[in-house]
Amino acid sequence: MPTSQVRASRSPGAVGGSHTLAVFDRQDELGTAGHEQVVFCHDRESGLQAIISIHDTSLGPALGGTRFFPYANEAYALTDSLRLAQGMTFKAAAAGLSLGGGKGVIIGDPSRVKTDELLAAYGRFVESLGGRYITAADVGTTAPDMDVISRATGHVVGRTKSAGGSGDSGFSTAYGVLCAMRAAADFAWSGDLSDRVVGVEGAGKTGFQLTGLLVNEGAHVVLCEPDAAARERVLAAYPDVEIADSVVEARVDVYAPCAMGATLSSLTIESVRASVVCGAANNQLLTADVGDDLAARGIVWVPDFLANAGGLCQVAGELERKSPAQVRADIEKIGSTVSQVLAQSAADQVTPGRAVAQIVAERLQAAARDRR
Repeated sequence: MPTSQVRASRSPGAVGGSHTLAVFDRQDELGTAGHEQVVFCHDRESGLQAIISIHDTSLGPALGGTRFFPYANEAYALTDSLRLAQGMTFKAAAAGLSLGGGKGVIIGDPSRVKTDELLAAYGRFVESLGGRYITAADVGTTAPDMDVISRATGHVVGRTKSAGGSGDSGFSTAYGVLCAMRAAADFAWSGDLSDRVVGVEGAGKTGFQLTGLLVNEGAHVVLCEPDAAARERVLAAYPDVEIADSVVEARVDVYAPCAMGATLSSLTIESVRASVVCGAANNQLLTADVGDDLAARGIVWVPDFLANAGGLCQVAGELERKSPAQVRADIEKIGSTVSQVLAQSAADQVTPGRAVAQIVAERLQAAARDRR
């Protein structure tokens, strides 16, 4: 065990009024999600405050990136970690990977508090879990950060290529979203993305790459990005991209959320004009019933854990020592999976979220039976 402190996974507090800061007796959807393990990590010397959530290891060790973000408080960090870990379970199972779902979050502004000492301390906590959790990069962390973490643990993927890893997964994630979007366009319009208007929300590692891929597809991209430097980077590379204050309610064919999650709620979807929602952001729905609301409005939603699995395919391929061509083929399977799910959704008259949840449940149940 690392010398720093691991606190118990339950503590008092509140978030959003009714959401208690707890694991076993939460009052929201996560209360019945069945997480296997939650570890609170604190290292006094480096200032590390982190939470690692392991949702399900029926299919294999939990793999999920580490998000470094200035959460308003510990309660929000816990909720994000729990939701993201559950999403990783679904993502791996739907993609046919022999991996479980987990997620780490580090509390703080990475531009201010990220240090090699803090990352190394985090790596020691990952190591203490004995391989039950494998980490990678996410919002606020990079491939070079994974190099630093790997000094303290071997349970890390997505390191730089010079360090023997597969590098940043932004392009792989974006390519998977493109494959999913193509399938959704074929389902919705029996056509492709050429001349369609796509509203991309967020121009980070994945949003920037997706913008380029969409331009190459012949789509017109409308971008929402609050950071001026990120906007300038996009416009320097793709000068025909249109900048907007918001794309949720913009007149677009596809809404592609690629920033933080929970942008779709029962209130915000009233303004959505897109026919298709397909993007890279995790946990796009504030609550699961928003999927019903989208379906009621005739909007095709590609579940985020299907669309954004390209990065996971890349790092899973790193674990299995697959070639770049094999990884690309795995990512391209996302498109056929989306087509299957949307067709099943229409045939059974259920939402895409429920259709893919059934696929995931059957795979996890089969794995649990095999383990017994």
